[in-house]
Amino acid sequence: MNAANPVHLTLTKKTHSCIRLEKDGRTLVIDPGGFSEQDAALGADAMLVTHEHADHFDEGRLRAGLEANPAAEIWTLRSVAEQLSAAFPGRVHTVGHGDTFTAAGFDVQVHGELHAVIHPDIPRITNIGFLVDGSLFHPGDALTVPDHPVDTLMLPVMAPWNKISEVIDYVREVKPRRAIDIHDALLTDLARPVYDHQIGSLGGADHGRLTPGDSTGL
Repeated sequence: MNAANPVHLTLTKKTHSCIRLEKDGRTLVIDPGGFSEQDAALGADAMLVTHEHADHFDEGRLRAGLEANPAAEIWTLRSVAEQLSAAFPGRVHTVGHGDTFTAAGFDVQVHGELHAVIHPDIPRITNIGFLVDGSLFHPGDALTVPDHPVDTLMLPVMAPWNKISEVIDYVREVKPRRAIDIHDALLTDLARPVYDHQIGSLGGADHGRLTPGDSTGL
């Protein structure tokens, strides 16, 4: 590690949209949903949830994380908080667009309000994104552009609500230094080289992906 440019955060990719961030011995987990590992929230000091869909929010995984660490807390939107707050009073915090808070030593800004359109006939639910330490942005299920520079964009590459042209244009609009894939459990290995090439060559940012369990310094 270059002492002049030290690693600030360590990012570990979990399955689908779940990630773990570590700094100064503390751990922040975002979106430990039903597609992620069973133990995705264990060891977390703080947990963030972008919205209520099962691939991002799994009550059992969050309860396990809260029970394993009595000091752990959750920050999320109202639809998720209402399902957990009674069982864990004072440990589940409701946040929305424009809010800022500190969770386990991480500075977090909240951006966004609504889930992306899946189909006009399906009502849109709420969705928030989290900008962590002014550096890494996890948008959940939306193509939210925060009003703040983003160094590392967690990029939802494959979902029922998007197509690759929108993903590429999203990278172009956010203008991160690099984009790392999330929301990729539905993307087959056969299709990954196509996505890698098109997003990498057209997005205008360094593009990469991590195998679940792999880590990188930010």
